[in-house]
Amino acid sequence: MALAITGLVGGVLVLGIPQMQQIIRRSDNHTDVATQLQNAAYWIQLDAKMAQTVSPDPGESGLPLTLSWVEWDNTTHQVVYALDEGKLWRYHSINGGEPIRKWLASCVDPSPEATGCTFSEGVLQFQITATQGDGNTASTETRTFRVHPRAFR
Repeated sequence: MALAITGLVGGVLVLGIPQMQQIIRRSDNHTDVATQLQNAAYWIQLDAKMAQTVSPDPGESGLPLTLSWVEWDNTTHQVVYALDEGKLWRYHSINGGEPIRKWLASCVDPSPEATGCTFSEGVLQFQITATQGDGNTASTETRTFRVHPRAFR
């Protein structure tokens, strides 16, 4: 009787391990995607709040997005946000120098209805959607935020 109960408990534990691993992978994917989108939102909002000019691409998605401003000491900044092969990049150049490239998010959905920006009536609206993992472990997040650039407040 003890062997039967031990075998039953062992069988249940063995069957539960793959499900627990799947839950952990899904949770990890969700955490990764949420962190990447939070990072992207931080940089876009920071740069947009400084912007004196906001120039989204005239295409459907509005990307690449170009933000520029001049500081009090006449230092010029230009920041370009662009999608390349499912990754969102930030290119920052100072006084027309070589841009510094920074990766912000991966697994970004490049379709215009999922990721893109618009600028209207002094408000920059940016939406970004990313998916990490596949099948039952996939996690999709969408973040939408609005920013009033410095020159349009």
